[in-house]
Amino acid sequence: MGLAAKGLRVLVTAGGAGIGRAIAQTFVRAGARVFTCDVDAKTRPDTLADVAKLGDVERLFDEAMKALGGLDVMVNNAGIAGPTGKVEDLRPEDWDRCLAVDLSGMFYCTRKAMPLIKAAGGGSVINLSSAAGLHGFPQRSPYCAAKWGVVGFTKSLAVEAGPDKVRVNCICPGIVEGERIERVVEAKAKSLGVSREAFLEEFLATTSMRSTVSAQEIADMALYLASDAGRHITGQALAVDAGVRYLV
Repeated sequence: MGLAAKGLRVLVTAGGAGIGRAIAQTFVRAGARVFTCDVDAKTRPDTLADVAKLGDVERLFDEAMKALGGLDVMVNNAGIAGPTGKVEDLRPEDWDRCLAVDLSGMFYCTRKAMPLIKAAGGGSVINLSSAAGLHGFPQRSPYCAAKWGVVGFTKSLAVEAGPDKVRVNCICPGIVEGERIERVVEAKAKSLGVSREAFLEEFLATTSMRSTVSAQEIADMALYLASDAGRHITGQALAVDAGVRYLV
């Protein structure tokens, strides 16, 4: 995209794989200094951290600040798919874990990041929501509730932090190709009693372009939002989703 991020200090949660890794690598290529965390040591993040645990978040920021010396961009990417099933069949502990990672973890990180970004003279907070944060998603109520919550969190913070020159936006990916969506497709197909292929065809039909999107496309949007090109964009829920119209 030809966008520059030279000198930006960036923290990416769940930056070891998938969308997070694409975001981290894209910022590095654009000249940023990036610190990542993940829960999976095999992904080789800069540190291990579970954003749903306050102690882990405290340690994450201690380590990130030692490495970066400050913060200009916070990318709240960490999230889990949560359970699939009708609401009466879901276990409360699975609901709690989904919201803990996908929403509370974002709050835990942002409350630490915001004073640092303000101290830097302003910057950007980029939250990862989902097409499920814009549409209903049957049998995925915990994930959907969390991702709608991300949109509300984003819009409120944008108003709150705007006077301090902090922009806050969220990206709403559609069906992102990769291992994570494969697990969702398998679980939904099983719950509906259909084949993986049959459900995937129905799933793609929910998009105007009958298409998945790539992690790199999400990363490109994140870079745009953090760059000077996006300096007047805030409070937005930006869909990168091939035109999702509804979810099944």
